[in-house]
Amino acid sequence: MKIRRIGVYRIDLPLKESYSLSGGRLVTERLDSTFVRIETDCGLEGWGEGCPWGHSYLPAHGQGLRASLDVLAPSLLGRDPRSLDTLNRVMDARLPGHLYAKSPIDMACWDLVGKAAAEPLWRLFGGEEPVPVEINSSIPTGTPEAMVAGIERARREGYRVHSAKLGGHDAAVDIERIDAIEDALVTGEHITWDINRAWTPAIALEVLNSVSSTAWVEQPCETLEQCAMVARKVRQPVLLDECLHDFHDHLLAWRTGVFAGIKVKPNRVGGLTRARRIRDLAIDVGWKMHIEDVGGTALADTAAIHLAASTPQPYRMASWPAHDHIAWDPVPGQGVRNRGGFLVPTGHPGLGVVPDEEHTGPPVAVYS
Repeated sequence: MKIRRIGVYRIDLPLKESYSLSGGRLVTERLDSTFVRIETDCGLEGWGEGCPWGHSYLPAHGQGLRASLDVLAPSLLGRDPRSLDTLNRVMDARLPGHLYAKSPIDMACWDLVGKAAAEPLWRLFGGEEPVPVEINSSIPTGTPEAMVAGIERARREGYRVHSAKLGGHDAAVDIERIDAIEDALVTGEHITWDINRAWTPAIALEVLNSVSSTAWVEQPCETLEQCAMVARKVRQPVLLDECLHDFHDHLLAWRTGVFAGIKVKPNRVGGLTRARRIRDLAIDVGWKMHIEDVGGTALADTAAIHLAASTPQPYRMASWPAHDHIAWDPVPGQGVRNRGGFLVPTGHPGLGVVPDEEHTGPPVAVYS
């Protein structure tokens, strides 16, 4: 099997409503997603998606992703898409870094691996059956009343695990938000305080040592070192997200001995191949994980859920379906969807999501 053609599609994704995070300093209204279609000489095709969350959340943006594909794609023509370690080494040699641009290619190749083996990805990732994965909401930064209303809406949609976006330079405001949300939770619900690196260590310590909540705290500060200092001085378990980019970052985080978990996002770390390695490291060291993607449609969400569903339950936390925030669906009726608060991966070979040009439009670039 050889790669004979790579098509690139730009997908404009307006959000249902403006989304504020990191204490309100980062606001997103639409996403610029990129679909990749890899065709082979044996008639099989694979699909992948790379979708940064806007252009200010991480060092990644849609135009940069497609510009990187212009460098990467020609080097992959004529190669076997099933040779994933080799393909990733080829991409790294061709363009060091830029992991987010390599993710949709890696995802499309995994789709082809599954189709060639006639197996769903959750089985190839080590799962025995398509385990339902619980979902968590994502509540934008707002007033305490607005955030409580957001949790109530999510509850009506089946969510029982929530992630509330906090952060800023006024400790009293975040203390008020935490207390109001804690009071609004019902039996059986759980919350994570997601700061998206918006606190200074001093504000983090003031807030977390002033509240009664012992819920998880996600990425309280900008750097790994700042987060580690906070984790040593609070009673809440701390998990990391945005400061972890490659395998080495995860090793450094583990060596601190103070973090309880991580977020594993294929698009951030360079694709499913690298995400799987990080997932396996996390299992070995005993971390808990949210396995989800940075953003995107049900295509990207489905890929992440294949990996989540194959992860043993003691290490698996809820996953966020980014497509729930998007106002337009380019893969209608396909992939994972909220079913009573859970996502269940498809049993079809590969990803089980096959976009069509009726919804994607024509490719913006073709390499052959």
